[in-house]
Amino acid sequence: MKSFIVLALFVAAAVAAPASPDADAVVVRYDSDNIGVDGYNYNVETSNGISQQEQGQLKNAGSENEAIEVRGQYSYTGPDGVVYTITYIANELGFQPQGAHIPQAP
Repeated sequence: MKSFIVLALFVAAAVAAPASPDADAVVVRYDSDNIGVDGYNYNVETSNGISQQEQGQLKNAGSENEAIEVRGQYSYTGPDGVVYTITYIANELGFQPQGAHIPQAP
């Protein structure tokens, strides 16, 4: 009986929790070019202000160092109302993000 009451309290709390404003977000723009040859690119925007663009390009084709280098950017509005934008490169050196709000190494 006690476990039923505890379970009922958890269910009631979950139902009473306010829905996230992002829960109703929809995709308002989606462009994609990915035929599987020599790279790809896409752009996505949602109704809640999130956007992302990314391009991937094959580097060193045919060699033992063949790899895809990815360049992109995404932005979103933070809880403080500020729009944050991150640009990045991902390649053999790893993921390398940059943004005005990201701390830089000395």
